[in-house]
Amino acid sequence: MKYVEKHPMIMIVIGVIGISLSSIFVKYSTAPSGVTAAYRLLWTVLLMSPVVWGRREVRKELAQVSGKTALLSCVSGIFLAVHFVLWFESLQHTSVASSTTIVCTEVIWVSLGYCLFMKGRLSLKALLTISVTLMGSVMIALADSSAGGQHLYGDILSLFAAIAVAIYVLLGRAVRKTVSTTVYTYIVYSACALVLVCFCVIQNMSLLDYGPSAMIVGLLLAVFSTILGHSIFSWCLKFFSPSFVSASKLCEPVAAAVLAAFLFGEIPSALQLLGGILILAGVAYYSKLERQKE
Repeated sequence: MKYVEKHPMIMIVIGVIGISLSSIFVKYSTAPSGVTAAYRLLWTVLLMSPVVWGRREVRKELAQVSGKTALLSCVSGIFLAVHFVLWFESLQHTSVASSTTIVCTEVIWVSLGYCLFMKGRLSLKALLTISVTLMGSVMIALADSSAGGQHLYGDILSLFAAIAVAIYVLLGRAVRKTVSTTVYTYIVYSACALVLVCFCVIQNMSLLDYGPSAMIVGLLLAVFSTILGHSIFSWCLKFFSPSFVSASKLCEPVAAAVLAAFLFGEIPSALQLLGGILILAGVAYYSKLERQKE
């Protein structure tokens, strides 16, 4: 573990691989978005519980968590639940390439939130880069609106999902200064799972009517995308800025789009490709500005 702490970029790479499989797994789910998300988080909490309750030092730390830290972690879990529902639903209406690329604008919303609520500052270069990135999102939306169907609706859901996960990242940055990754993520995922189950109950969605495939998809999402994805990125917040952690996820839309082209025949249009390139280039350049500032 000490070797990994000296070379935290190893964990960034593992996290990117994990999250890149998210959209592919979701596409294979036969359950509604809320149910798929609930399965994902319930599996995650179940898999983490032996580690949390089986280690005395973790139990002790969990018992000593302050009320403020617990509250912030629960709020973080609520926004993570909102992110999952919105993003999973967006994948039912638009392409993997469009949805995952727009979700990558998360770094922009993280940066804006960092400036508004954590006394950060944006340079003129950063503002121009954000403008270019948002222009790329508009181009994807225009391409999808001309394609008919509900692609534009899916793009809008993906955008709000990006804003929700940005709030989750910012809250994680604040909480991770005082607690370990294991304790933080366990509280967050437990709160997230509870919110998602309540959402399904309110929407009259049964958790048991979608066969074993929905449970299997939830398990795959829990292992690869949550534990080897989100949890690792939460751990990385101890070593990197929230903007860099968000920017490191840029490989996700590229890998996911390639897989979707082979598995689902989703071939992006020229305007989608151009918009995607603008977004990825803008976010990559912005992350470079952040690293120079650090």
